[in-house]
Amino acid sequence: MALTRDFKETVKERAARDPAFGKAMLDEAASAFLNGEPQLARLILRDLVNASFGFEALASETDRPSKSLHRMLSENGNPSMDNLAAIFGAVRRRLGVAIEVRAVAAA
Repeated sequence: MALTRDFKETVKERAARDPAFGKAMLDEAASAFLNGEPQLARLILRDLVNASFGFEALASETDRPSKSLHRMLSENGNPSMDNLAAIFGAVRRRLGVAIEVRAVAAA
């Protein structure tokens, strides 16, 4: 049987050594959310938070309980728009990026 690496550890290590990877994950989460895939957006955000600074730090930055944030970013989570904005804002600040949105003609 082939040895495999744990996905979470692989993502965490990649995000730590490659800032562009974390930015790409944030971009993908925002795109998924805005394109009607909130479940995918939550899961990508969860992986990004775990890889970059953790839920305890996110809780401190958003003034929300860590366990609530875990539930919000779970597969069946249902964060309010205010909570989602706070999460995106904290991740954006942590990564040192701005998010720009533009609409394009549908294919």
